[in-house]
Formats: sequence, structure tokens, C-alpha cells
Amino acid sequence: MKLRVSAVQYHLHTISKFQEFADQVEHYVKTAEEFNADFVLFPEFMTTQLMSIGNDKGEALSIQDLPDFTDAYCSLFTSLAKKTGMHLIGGTHVIRRNNKLYNVAHLFYPDGRVAEQAKLHITPTEVTEWNMSAGEGVEVFETDKGTISLLTCYDIEFPEIVRMVRAKGADVIFCPSCTDDRHGFHRVRYSCHARTIENQMYVVTTGTIGSLPTVDFMRANFGQAAIISPNDIPFPPRGIVAEGELNSDMIITADLDLSLLHQVRESGSVTTWRDRRTDLYPDW
Repeated sequence: MKLRVSAVQYHLHTISKFQEFADQVEHYVKTAEEFNADFVLFPEFMTTQLMSIGNDKGEALSIQDLPDFTDAYCSLFTSLAKKTGMHLIGGTHVIRRNNKLYNVAHLFYPDGRVAEQAKLHITPTEVTEWNMSAGEGVEVFETDKGTISLLTCYDIEFPEIVRMVRAKGADVIFCPSCTDDRHGFHRVRYSCHARTIENQMYVVTTGTIGSLPTVDFMRANFGQAAIISPNDIPFPPRGIVAEGELNSDMIITADLDLSLLHQVRESGSVTTWRDRRTDLYPDW
């Protein structure tokens, strides 16, 4: 099984209405469509751009206002997924459920279905400044191009949860991210590489770039998209299938061959997935 994936280095900048956000999203989606992508990944917290629209006093909207855009956000991505026939991972969007805020990754299928995966591990800033709540369970998602998982940013830094989704059958993790400096960026990036080695799977990740001068905690962004493989003979020596230019407004695209994962799990230079000691540390 082969699939083509694209990852968007989404440029955050101040906008004045939802249509500007929609036009920018459509631009990236159409670009990926021209490359015949099967999956398109957008970054975490991309919809915070909508907070820059502001209120009638000229002040930026708050995180509490962001769920008000959920219907428009879902309608936009659902329409584009159906129109292009691609699977769109619409980064993450903040939703409200039972009076709590959740940072949720959304998978939009070409047939109009929408799947959700809430972020499971919440950073201190998300808790103290935005009062974000943690998701309560992890799922994998079946597609006609294989089984995938959606783990957001900080989630990828916890090996246990990645073991669980691999045990559930995921071969590709899509990891939308949002980091504001080099330290955070490299924490996520190095973790992505570690997870591909430990579990002999692919990770596709990307982050926000640009800035939102009026939106607190989104003023600085440091991002780069990458499509990452295990480090073994069938793959690139550094485990980098493709990567973008740091902090540039762009999209990257590459092909993933799932048969190579099965090959290295069976007879690779190392067989980390097969050799794990589930008698000592169960997967889930």
C-alpha cells in the first residue's frame, strides 16, 4: 500500500473575517490536490488565526470565543475534502463540550465523515492560560489508504501513547504541532524521530509559522514540516523523507510505502517493534 501525504507550514497573520481564513485554507488544499495527495496535514492551533478578527471594540477574540467558529470550520473542511477526494487533517480546533474546552484534531474524510481526536497531554501554558482540558481516550482511524493516528504536539513526547496506537494497528501518525521557539520545536521533532524508530512507523508533522501580534501566546511561532521514517536500509539514512524550509510559507509532499514498514518489522537491521518486552511493559 502506498499513499501520498502533504504537510502545510501554515502562515499565521492577522485577518479581518472568516472568508480570509477560508481562502488561505483552500489555497493550501488546492496546492496539495495538484500534487495528487491522499492526505493533507495542517498544524495545531491554526484556527487561533480567527481570534485576530477581533470584536467590535477592536480587541482580539479570546480562546473562549474560538468554539463559536466550529460549524464554519467543519463546513469548510468537509466541503474541501469532498470536493478534492482527499483526507484532510484540519490541524486542531478548540471546541467546547460540557462547559470544557478541548484542543481537538479533526480528520475530514472524502465521503463527508468527520473523526475527532482530542489532545491527551496538555502543556502548562494551555492549562494555566487557556484552561484547556485533556482528552480521555485514544483511537486509530481506518481509511482506504491504511490505519492512521492523530496525536497532537505534546502527545508525541509520550512513548506510551504511541505504543498504544501502533498496537491498535496504526502505521502512520499525523502530528499537528504549534511551538513558539527552537526549544519547543526540537522537543517535538526529536520525539517524532524517536517514535518512528521505536515503533517502525511513519510520522508526518508540521507546525505554524508567522505571528498573530494581537493574540496572546500566538505572537511567536517556530515551525517546520517533516515526513519521517524509521532509520533502516529501505528508508533515508537520517529518517527524513521530506522536510520544509524553517519558518517558510510552504507545503511539502512525499510518498509513503507501508509495505516497507512490514518488511523492516520482519527482517530489518533491528526489529524494535517485534522485540519489545510486552511481558515487562504492555502496550495497552
